[in-house]
Amino acid sequence: MSEFTNKIDFEALVMVQNANPNGDPLNGNRPRETYEGYGEISDVCIKRKIRNRLQDMGENLFVQSEDRCIDECRSLADRAQKNERMQKALKAKDKVEYAKAACETWIDVRSFGQVFAFRDDSVSVGVRGPVSVHSAFSVLPVSVESMQITKSVNSETKEKKSSDTMGMKHSIHSALYVIKGSINHQLAQKTGFSDEDAEKIKEALRTLFVNDCSSARPDGSMEVCRVYWWKHNCPMGQYSSAKVHRLVNIEAKTEDPKEFSDYEIRVDSLPDLELEEIEGI
Repeated sequence: MSEFTNKIDFEALVMVQNANPNGDPLNGNRPRETYEGYGEISDVCIKRKIRNRLQDMGENLFVQSEDRCIDECRSLADRAQKNERMQKALKAKDKVEYAKAACETWIDVRSFGQVFAFRDDSVSVGVRGPVSVHSAFSVLPVSVESMQITKSVNSETKEKKSSDTMGMKHSIHSALYVIKGSINHQLAQKTGFSDEDAEKIKEALRTLFVNDCSSARPDGSMEVCRVYWWKHNCPMGQYSSAKVHRLVNIEAKTEDPKEFSDYEIRVDSLPDLELEEIEGI
């Protein structure tokens, strides 16, 4: 596996239509919003979807969703304890080898990092990952639509039919979200993250919502429309990530944009900075 060569910045444009992109459990599962009314998708949510896509691509994951668990481990501690190399390093009290073994075993550890702190092992090892992902925000303030729903059958056997259970379902009619992130060269060297891993992250972003449908996000309601991928010409990068991310400028063509084509997107350039523009799926 090759090493990671130069710093990378990326940005993905996500169109949401009649879906709840990321419900807030502390607010009745309504779509997340900022105080200014802009829609938000947490970085944790985005990384979960990237992990799911990497797993679909056949990669080994340390942090697996319960409904996607493939190794019968009931916890992260169980998964770490099954790794013989890590347990050998633990007995030798070699934290460097412990972290190295974890990074070489699981792509999400060498990408996003991980804290290994398990009571039974009396271990505390932290790994900082090179791939950083921001929370995504909508280009314009969002309007949340709510629908009252009922249940037409009893949940349990009863003599009489119970009264319909009332609930609420929330969605955003239409909004364009922007995901930003970067891949740090220095941290990639420490975790063993490679150029091949970066290509897998790119593909995961391009196909972010494949196999992600649910009642809150029906198939086709979440779409990655475009991915911008900047590769710098030196390991540390010749520009800051903030400066690179400001290259993408988005304006609505209408007062109430409903489609991706209703937005005007201008991508500026910087000297000697290579841009790859990728259509999503």
